[in-house]
Amino acid sequence: MIVALIAACEIGFWVLLVAGLAFRYLLRMPRTGLALLLCEPLLEVVLLVVTALDLKHGAEPDWAHGLAALYIGYTVGHGHRTVRWLDGHAAHRLGGGPPPPRPPRHGTARARHEGRVWLGTLTAAAVATALLQIAVWYVDDPGRTGSLTDWMHLAWRAAGIHGLIALSYAVWPKKAPADGAGALREKERAGR
Repeated sequence: MIVALIAACEIGFWVLLVAGLAFRYLLRMPRTGLALLLCEPLLEVVLLVVTALDLKHGAEPDWAHGLAALYIGYTVGHGHRTVRWLDGHAAHRLGGGPPPPRPPRHGTARARHEGRVWLGTLTAAAVATALLQIAVWYVDDPGRTGSLTDWMHLAWRAAGIHGLIALSYAVWPKKAPADGAGALREKERAGR
C-alpha cells in the first residue's frame, strides 16, 4: 500500500506541476497556477500521515516505510529547486520570459553551485533520518526496526557520495576555455 501511495504522490507531484505551470503561462491565470503549485507539499503530508497510520495499525516496518521517508526527505531537500527550475523554463518557453540562467560550468562558481545542490541532499538525508528515527521510537521494538535504520545509513551514504562528488568540483575545478571560440560557444549556449 505504501509503495502505491509513493507512486501516486510522485504522479500527483507531476500532475500538479504541469497543471500549475499551464494555468500560470498558457491560461494566463498566475494565482490559480501558484495555488496548484503550493498544493504539492500536501502530497507529502498525506504520505507522512498514511505511513504513520500504517505503523500505528501494526504494520511491520519494512523497506516501503523507509522509501517513504527518503521520498519526503528528497522533496524537502530538492523539491523547491526542481519547481523553480521548471518554472523558469516554462516562463521562457510558454510565457515569453528570458531564458533561465544556466548553472556555471567552470571554476569556483561551479563548485559553489554543486555545494548548494549537495546541501539539498544533506537536508534530504537529515529529514529522512528524523522521520525514520521517529518511526523507530514509535514502533519501540529493535527487532522490528532494522530495515528503518538501514534506510538511515543509506540516506547518509548517498549524502556522503554526493558530497565527495561536489567536493571534486572544488578540488579539481574545470577550467574555462582559453580561446575566444570557447567563450563564444559559452555565450551561444547561455542564449539558447
